[in-house]
Amino acid sequence: MEKTEGWVTAPRSFVAAGVKAGLKSSGNHDLAVIFSQRLASCGAVFTQNKMCAAPVLVSREVAKGGRARAILVNSGCANACTGVRGLEDAKAMQAEGAKLLGIEPTEAFVCSTGVIGQFMPMEKLKEGLAAAVAALSKEGGEDCAKAIQTTDTFIKRSAYKTVIGGKEIICAGIAKGAGMIHPNMATMLTFFTTDAAVAPAVLQKAVKEAADSSFNMVVVDGDTSTNDTMIVLANGAAGNPSIDSTEHPDYAAFLRLLTACAQDLAKMIAKDGEGATKFLEVHVVGAATKADAKLAAMAIAKSPLVKTAFFGQDPNWGRIVCAAGYSGAEMAADKVNLEIGGIRLVEAGLNCNVPLEKLAPTMSRREIAMTVDLAVGHEAATVWTCDLSYEYVKINGEYHT
Repeated sequence: MEKTEGWVTAPRSFVAAGVKAGLKSSGNHDLAVIFSQRLASCGAVFTQNKMCAAPVLVSREVAKGGRARAILVNSGCANACTGVRGLEDAKAMQAEGAKLLGIEPTEAFVCSTGVIGQFMPMEKLKEGLAAAVAALSKEGGEDCAKAIQTTDTFIKRSAYKTVIGGKEIICAGIAKGAGMIHPNMATMLTFFTTDAAVAPAVLQKAVKEAADSSFNMVVVDGDTSTNDTMIVLANGAAGNPSIDSTEHPDYAAFLRLLTACAQDLAKMIAKDGEGATKFLEVHVVGAATKADAKLAAMAIAKSPLVKTAFFGQDPNWGRIVCAAGYSGAEMAADKVNLEIGGIRLVEAGLNCNVPLEKLAPTMSRREIAMTVDLAVGHEAATVWTCDLSYEYVKINGEYHT
């Protein structure tokens, strides 16, 4: 497997576009279309928030069919908490996009992101869809990625290639997400294209597995959104023998390919946490179960006290072991070890009394890793997060206004 350059148009038979439809007051790109020139298998996972947005309801039905060709996305308006009218608008967006593309509405996903509780400006949306469809091309990937952003400070994309079934396979993805990030899934929109041939049921399994080891291991602020969506289109244009079961000899290679893309994007989301100055990797080892490892790692990553300590470059390790202790994970308190940046701070539950000046260079880094050993087993988990800064409060305090 090899990392490569490319947008969601890198795999064969995919085109994309992003346009300025006037949905954002900023005038930035705000409407995107991703299109497969041949019918594709699809797999998707969605928010667990019970107040899910109208486009999520529509896209869930598309996912059930197992086949699709298009992803229609707008930013600037979430179309969430908009009742019957919102659902009608999401279906109208789907129908209009499908008509322009010459496909069935059931072959088009719809996704939205932005402010909750506002109705979609449908006339602008329809005009934007027409412009985006007219602009579809192999060169449209960058504009497409721009159009799905909200408070993101940089474009998030990843692409890998490998050989599967004697054919070169490419998988590429884009994502948006910076704040309101927490499983299940991380609050974000993320879209993947691949020219691999994968049966729909198998692709759905791979999507869930990839999400569990990437986007479901990211936390910025503990909030799960109304619009979270991960969609994968696999159109088979590479010509590999179809991966028709999880026991197929090529399934593991395909899963590694998709997961690599997803983990890249998940880390970018954590690095771009609103107002973030630090990217933090929380490794928990020595857990009794995988679930316990994730439980402890998430507790540490979500802790406002831990996150603010790293923002202030304060090596207050007590906050880290405290969070592990209240997480509910099994642990041996008198055997717990903790390292930050490879420096051992706690040994067998006791302070190693490392001089603060020795930790200063580590705490000043942009990227910092910590490892907590619960000392009761052999399971491990890694969660990605960021610090919590003054700027986070400012961004979210002024988001609506």
